[in-house]
Amino acid sequence: MASCYSCGKKRTIGNNVSHANNKTKRQILPNLQQTRIQTDHGVKRAYVCTRCLRSGTVKKVV
Repeated sequence: MASCYSCGKKRTIGNNVSHANNKTKRQILPNLQQTRIQTDHGVKRAYVCTRCLRSGTVKKVV
């Protein structure tokens, strides 16, 4: 499973809870996009979450 290059966000585990309060396990996945980003060593393709893209934590290369 991939994780965010910038913040390290990855999947978390939670529960599906039914109306009858039955609980089954589920995965909560981050919104990761594979993009070309600018790093200290040049351009790199990496998985980055949309929160980091929107906040400007990483520089996207066009």
